[in-house]
Formats: sequence, C-alpha cells, structure tokens
Amino acid sequence: MNNPIPDLDPRLRQRYQLARELAEEAAGKGLEFYRKRVSLKVEHKAGDQQDVVSIADRELELFIRDGLQQAFPEDGILGEEGGAQNLDASFVWVIDPIDGTACFLNGLHNWCVSIGLLQEGEPCLGVIADPNHAELFHGVRGHGAWVNDEPLSASEAQHVREGLTGVGTFHPEGKQHFMPFLQGLLDEGGMFMRNGSGALMTAYVAAGRLIGYYETRLKSWDCLAGLVLVQEAGGRCNDFLRGEGLLEGNPYLVAGASVYDQLSRLVGPSLDG
Repeated sequence: MNNPIPDLDPRLRQRYQLARELAEEAAGKGLEFYRKRVSLKVEHKAGDQQDVVSIADRELELFIRDGLQQAFPEDGILGEEGGAQNLDASFVWVIDPIDGTACFLNGLHNWCVSIGLLQEGEPCLGVIADPNHAELFHGVRGHGAWVNDEPLSASEAQHVREGLTGVGTFHPEGKQHFMPFLQGLLDEGGMFMRNGSGALMTAYVAAGRLIGYYETRLKSWDCLAGLVLVQEAGGRCNDFLRGEGLLEGNPYLVAGASVYDQLSRLVGPSLDG
C-alpha cells in the first residue's frame, strides 16, 4: 500500500499504515457477511427497532480490536460494540466495524468500516473503507487526506442551493430540531439526502460530493475518522467533542468552508448548546 506521507512521525506512520490495512481487510470480511446477510442473527439495541446489531458487527470489531491491541497494546480503544478501555492513553482508537448496519442488513450499499485515532484527545487520523464502491478514504491531521490516491477537497459552494446537504436524526434525542432545519434548508433552495451512514456522509463532505452534513445527534464512532478528513480537505466542523461528546455524542455539523456558517444558522443554537 502506498504511503503518501513519507515524513510522518514514526508513531503515527505505523498506526496510519495499520489502520488502512485493518480497515480494508475488515471491509472485505464485511462484504462476505453482506452477501449472506439474510442468514445473519440480528438483535435490537435497548428495544429500539431502528438500532440494530448483527454478528457481523461484533466479529468485525473483534477483528479490528485484536489487530490494534497486538500492535499497540498501550493504546486505548472505544468501539460501538465493545465499549471503552484505557481512555486516558496518549493514543485512543475510535472504531465502528459497520457504520450503516440497517443499510447493510437491508441490502443497501451505504455502509463502511470506520477507524479513527485520537492523540492527546485530538483527532489525528481517520480511515473509512467502503468495499461496495472500492473506496478508501484516509488522512492524517496536518498532512492531507485522500480517497484511494486522489486528494480530497471540500465543496467551494457559497450557498446551500448550490449542492446537496446530508441530514440525519437520532430517535431518542434531538429529533425536535430536524424538521425545522429541513424547512429552513428547503426555504433557502437547498436539497437534502440521507444515506444511513454518518461516516460515509462525512467522507462525502470531505470529497466535495455533499456541501455539508447535519445530524441532530451523532456518536463519536460514526464520525471521528471523518472529522480529520473534512478538516484536511479544507472543510469546517462544529466542536463535536465538547463535554461528553466522545462517549455520549453531540449534535454534528461538517461542511465546506464557505457554506458552513449558513448551515450553522439554519441549525440554530441547538448545535453547540
């Protein structure tokens, strides 16, 4: 695998290389599960019929965790299925083995593997593997971001009517802000889409395919890898990790630099309240 950052700090270089390898291998394993998804055991989290988990999620997370722990036993890990350990470490991995599980289980191609890394509490690298479209989004803070070998660049749109905005909402919390945002977006001539994967929609903002992405509340494993990509692609994001954002999640907005303020105004005070 090509390394586009020859002068990277050795500690990050090793982790960046491993993250890309694990993400691509996990995505390949996920694709095998996807092809036999009708036979997978599925459970609903906490009685929520929309929040599902399958044996594929759990097996892929174990695979990723094992790979990270063997190489870097001193690092912390936070995963959607396996919980948190050693969060006071200098490096903390934040992983989602299948972001977009509902899409995965229903035969939609909008799912991916997401692996992010915090260094001293700040997002420092991100990798998002989409096996259905043979795309690997990856980047390191201060050194750039790519999809496969092509540099990422956020949208230069000046107004929300100039492109598509990704949207989403969380059922237990924040949904009361969703319809007012959509109404405001439509009133401004904007259009929206939802694909079911926060990680992929964040990657699409970094790639300039979406001008922005707003979620009323998102978990860190759904977006931490993508935050690095957006910033390295010239985009902007809200202060997602404030407070208990790492463990509990927060409202979330990423966008091209020139349209971020307009989208932020449409969201209103709930974004950073």
